[in-house]
Amino acid sequence: MDIDCTFTKSSCSPIKQWWSKNTVAVVTGANKGIGYALVKRLAELGLTVVLTSRDINKGKAAVESLKELGLHVACRQLDVSDPSSIAAFASWLRQTYGSLDILVNNAGVTFNEIGANSVVHADTVIKTNFYGPKMLTETLLPMFRQSATASRILNMSSQLGLLNKLQNQAWKELLIDEQRLSEEKIEQMVLQFLTQVQNGTWQEGGWPKLWTDYSVSKLALNAYTRLLSNRYRSRNLRVNCFCPGFTRTSMTRGQGCHTAEEAADVAAMFLLLPSNELPTGKFFKCSSSKLRSKI
Repeated sequence: MDIDCTFTKSSCSPIKQWWSKNTVAVVTGANKGIGYALVKRLAELGLTVVLTSRDINKGKAAVESLKELGLHVACRQLDVSDPSSIAAFASWLRQTYGSLDILVNNAGVTFNEIGANSVVHADTVIKTNFYGPKMLTETLLPMFRQSATASRILNMSSQLGLLNKLQNQAWKELLIDEQRLSEEKIEQMVLQFLTQVQNGTWQEGGWPKLWTDYSVSKLALNAYTRLLSNRYRSRNLRVNCFCPGFTRTSMTRGQGCHTAEEAADVAAMFLLLPSNELPTGKFFKCSSSKLRSKI
């Protein structure tokens, strides 16, 4: 998956509102950073928003801070790396709202400092950043509302996981080939990486050279996004990736080119495009440059 568009707030026309208070959006990993800012923006726009957090106390604190701003959002504990937590969340969501319109898979981790490249925590990174969104998405798929406005899944990704960062030609060719691409193949790639991490040969594997474990997790997520978008295209479900760019968050240790609020504003504008303007299976990047569409 390569960059399909560079998406900016200044390059967008005002969006005609198609959503209402009955539109239900779930944002994972949202007690801080871009997730929190996106919850805030969606709530300001009038959607019903569910903020999830691995640490429920931090989630409740985030909700209280939004309440002080006059915004009322729901809060629920969710650890995307834990199948039992996902099952409990899905059960609550079904009982509380019945259906779902928008899912933002924002939860993610990295243990690398800027400029460092350790794979000590590769298992945790892959489990959280790839398998987590995959498990949650597949659990919630039956709940997505089928309507003319189109349900949406937005996977928060990174350009570190683009194909041009992958030096392993065999895997690159497979990921490009939509006829051969499958969940099994994606998981085989991830397993090969983790096996090479365990036996100490990962540096010769042709994997991305920056934040390698994080990059491989996003490489897999990007491929899964494209696969899912093709599978559910006829069901009016739009599945895309969004790279917030180098954003000042705890993950970047406060370094970056723009704030979490700025990245969230752009993500919200893209996420809420009218169904006839919203593509599927694409990778979008938040940037200060002009919108360049290849769609």
